[in-house]
Amino acid sequence: MKTKQDFPSINQKPAAGKKPDGTPIRVLVVDDSMFVTKQIGQILTSEGFDVVASAADGEEGVEKYKELHPNIDLVTMDITMPKMDGVSALEKIIAFDKDARVVMISALGKQDLVKKSLMLGARNYIVKPLDRTKVLERIIASI
Repeated sequence: MKTKQDFPSINQKPAAGKKPDGTPIRVLVVDDSMFVTKQIGQILTSEGFDVVASAADGEEGVEKYKELHPNIDLVTMDITMPKMDGVSALEKIIAFDKDARVVMISALGKQDLVKKSLMLGARNYIVKPLDRTKVLERIIASI
């Protein structure tokens, strides 16, 4: 029986979710949609990222970031959520850690909030519905 070694990959590329030292990039996913949280998690883990935690609203996201800091390399943050929206949560995270890497996730038609987020310190943004290639491009560009 043939093994994986019998079929060398033509385009062997390193996993996008690894740091230069080979350790995974640790991500906190903040989104009130369980479906979106799961989708982002699957996209990222398939590329070697480590989704260390998730939060269902901005308030919980800020708490988890503070709790896990400095062991978080990146946050994906939905803009529209209950309790505390993503823009307010971004402000609190940046106030706590000015070097925080936050990528905003937005539905179509929220350009004004996306612009505000970028001015407040978000590194990038992703528009829903999520496209695997775009998610990875924007997240990798933000690291």
